Amino acid sequence: MHIVVCIKQVPDSAQIRVHPVTNTIMRQGVPTIINPYDLFALEEALRLRDNFGGEVTVLTMGPPTAEDSLRKALTIGANRAVLLTDRFFAGSDTLATSYALAAAIRKIGSTFGAVDVVFTGKQTIDGDTAQVGPGICKRLDYLQLTYVSKVSSLDLEGRTIEVERRSEGGVQVLRSNLPCLITMLEGTNQVRRGSMINALNAARAEVVKWSAQDAGVEDIQKCGLRGSPTVVKRVFAPTPRAEKAKVVEAAGQPPAEALIDEIFKLRPKLENEMFELARGF
Repeated sequence: MHIVVCIKQVPDSAQIRVHPVTNTIMRQGVPTIINPYDLFALEEALRLRDNFGGEVTVLTMGPPTAEDSLRKALTIGANRAVLLTDRFFAGSDTLATSYALAAAIRKIGSTFGAVDVVFTGKQTIDGDTAQVGPGICKRLDYLQLTYVSKVSSLDLEGRTIEVERRSEGGVQVLRSNLPCLITMLEGTNQVRRGSMINALNAARAEVVKWSAQDAGVEDIQKCGLRGSPTVVKRVFAPTPRAEKAKVVEAAGQPPAEALIDEIFKLRPKLENEMFELARGF
């Protein structure tokens, strides 16, 4: 079994600042991390490999510095790392990114063995679009399983996989044929730390580096800014609310009752509305 996990190196959102004049993100001095959602995808892929055998290849597109995140993934337990890096990819939106990554996954399949499952995180913390995974899936013509919370079973002989998917109405149990693409939700597993042996091997491992031509990208016009119809007009920090929080004194009452009384004082009609609603039941 061959699993590909797409990860992304992103700025640590806890330390991002917005320039007060230009309204752009200030990336200087901000440390980078592996997109947290992608770590859950990586862990799920490693669990499948541990249970059923095979290999896990991690793939990212980014500048040469993204190699650091790939080595982190190797430390956690991935077998192989591929860095897709080229000046033609600069400024890619989700459409251009999915195009380049899909080409790289085809190349991985022809070079290292056919791909059975592709994992991605649900979304990234810098873009928050949740579009790249489905975009890759569409370009590869794979079956799509999004917002997955659990991989329930895998039948390699029958070429099927069963997952649990969270939806607005509850949990859906879906069975799909392979190959497929899975986007994992956060908090679905406990990401392993990686062993000392893996850390030593990761430090010495060769990260495969592909340009657009190496990855088999057919139309360079679909990459980077030229292939990106999405334009970010403005980035800004939300203005602080002028209204301050109010402290409710319990004064011997249970805190919940004191809070409810205060809410009813602020919204006198609410109590009657709730009473009428209760009568309807």
